[in-house]
Amino acid sequence: MFQSKDLSEEQIEKLRQWTAEGEQLADLQRKMKEEFSLNVTYMDMRFVVLDLGLEIQSQEEPEPDEPAEQADDSAVAPEALGGGPGEVSITVDNIAVPGAMVSGGVNFSDGERGRWMIDEMGRPSLDPDTAGYQPTRDDLVAFQNELRKALSEEGPGRPF
Repeated sequence: MFQSKDLSEEQIEKLRQWTAEGEQLADLQRKMKEEFSLNVTYMDMRFVVLDLGLEIQSQEEPEPDEPAEQADDSAVAPEALGGGPGEVSITVDNIAVPGAMVSGGVNFSDGERGRWMIDEMGRPSLDPDTAGYQPTRDDLVAFQNELRKALSEEGPGRPF
């Protein structure tokens, strides 16, 4: 397991610079390999970023008149799960993020968004797009219900 204490001051400074330039986790991982010959897993890179207190900037949304080039990584469309204004809705990724059995996105009733996952040990986690955001208790309950419903609709291939 790679840890932040394994980094030199030069490497830490480069990570700070790259995150300030808007690089994402996968970019940091690639650059660590290219510039320092360090093979860091995506999950370890995430832990290093957290340990160092670095903040990954969210990617900007495309302008409304620009065509959005997005792969459909959701198995369940938000509209199929409810998701009008003031409601909690979720999506389920077709391919889970590394280290997860299942993952997806969530839209809370107040418009905040985030990513969720259930790891290989069955532990759930929620990563809001806005640092420090805490969903309301009602939103958490609605999220759990939507997640349970979506995963039961996913079919026999899912462990739930």
